[in-house]
Amino acid sequence: MATQSPFSLVSDALTQFATQTQPPAWVVDETLNRVILFLNHVISREPEAQNRLARQKGRCIQLQWQDKLIQLTPTPAGMLERVNGQRTDLKLTLTDASPFDMAAAILKGEKPGVHVEGDVQLAAEVNWLIDHVRWDPEEDLARLIGDAPAHTLAQTARRVHNYCCGIDPIRTFPG
Repeated sequence: MATQSPFSLVSDALTQFATQTQPPAWVVDETLNRVILFLNHVISREPEAQNRLARQKGRCIQLQWQDKLIQLTPTPAGMLERVNGQRTDLKLTLTDASPFDMAAAILKGEKPGVHVEGDVQLAAEVNWLIDHVRWDPEEDLARLIGDAPAHTLAQTARRVHNYCCGIDPIRTFPG
């Protein structure tokens, strides 16, 4: 008789809880506002990303996952701002049902499943942003605590991540 891992049972329970439990509307609204602030912070570090977004100003990008959706539009400054009820130029629908599956894919460096409808040029610009814009947490941490401590913390975090993921540092680098 095959036995099921207790971790898969926990994952299934958390997925069911996350997809069936509805937080208050104000929590969702504030969380989305914080996500947009974070995205704009990351974009602000990349002048090319800002230029590409500025060229798409006024266009509407709709992101949807299950019954949740958000509409964003690039501003003339090359940032993103939240809008409601605009005509949608590009619709991106996340196809993964589980938020944990999406997070796992992103942590592995993969893109989550997405269904794309709408303007091809705008989709190409969004894809470029996804492929080329990266957050450097070590740089942000260095502004708070200095370069050397930030580097040490980031290096420790990478080691912990590699250890938890079962990555052998000797086998990952040929030599």
